[in-house]
Amino acid sequence: MPTIVATFGEVMLRLSPPGFERFLQSPHLAATFGGAEANVAISLAQWDTASRFVTVLPESNAIADAFVGELRRYGVDGTQIVRSHGRMGIYFVEPGANQRSSKVMYDRERSAINLAKPGSIDWKTALESATWFHTTGITPAISASAAELALEGLRTAREMGLQTSCDLNYRKNLWKWGKQASEVMPELVKLADICIANEEDCQKALNIHVDIDVESRSLEREKFAELGDRVLATFPNLKMLAITLRESRSASHNRWSACLHTRDQVLLSRKYEITHIVDRLGAGDSFAAGLIYGLQRRDAPQDALEFAVAASCLKHSVPGDFNRTSVEEIKALLAGGGAGRIQR
Repeated sequence: MPTIVATFGEVMLRLSPPGFERFLQSPHLAATFGGAEANVAISLAQWDTASRFVTVLPESNAIADAFVGELRRYGVDGTQIVRSHGRMGIYFVEPGANQRSSKVMYDRERSAINLAKPGSIDWKTALESATWFHTTGITPAISASAAELALEGLRTAREMGLQTSCDLNYRKNLWKWGKQASEVMPELVKLADICIANEEDCQKALNIHVDIDVESRSLEREKFAELGDRVLATFPNLKMLAITLRESRSASHNRWSACLHTRDQVLLSRKYEITHIVDRLGAGDSFAAGLIYGLQRRDAPQDALEFAVAASCLKHSVPGDFNRTSVEEIKALLAGGGAGRIQR
């Protein structure tokens, strides 16, 4: 049976100044789309893996219609999108450079998915013929009802025998509706087979702490074995935990790698020195997509991990949320082709 990966979450209109300009330095904002779960679905579709994006969009809305058209262009199944009252969420991105950090501002109150009630999505229909279900900790941060929708999706996916994955994706600026991430996210993780996180996600979303300085410019990899052990001990349902490791020298220069904790071993990836970052937003989603891609193909866990890290490394060179890279380009990087020479 072919793999169909269904993802669930909010998509937004992304507005960003050209190049590395500050907000409204010139009177222009480039309009594209972005959202963690949509990013995953689009990456997978580009890698010849059938994907379906489930969300709630506003009805009679030209911007929402344009996004559905964008999904079609990438080959993502959008037939299970629900249309309801509300608005399209927006987020603003000011890309950082060198010692100036990137800035993100959200404008997503009263968006369609924010207002959607439990039961708004017929999950058995939405997940029909799917073999994998993926969601993140961003959607539960939007509202109590969005959190319940994510739980409904995970519960149904488990009942239907799908593989399930959850990227914790802690966003401190979103948890405003009355509960902390650590009060909500453990219930989602209990329904996941695979969890994806970074060190801060584990601390803030799961309340699992190891002595790791999340602001450190150089991460101690051995600390992550202890962190992985604690997460897997706390959630016996998990088959694997993937932790991304970002060492920030500046907004333009990061070291990027990851580790994968199975029940039997801790695997470490190759480390990439990324010295001229174009856009890091969506890199974590590219990692999640790459890991799903490798695991659903039944690649060895080390190979799946390396593919995921290479895919997310390349995303740092692509403007916008979506990772517009091919399997061939990712494999070329894995084979040592990261010198950036012109290909003629």
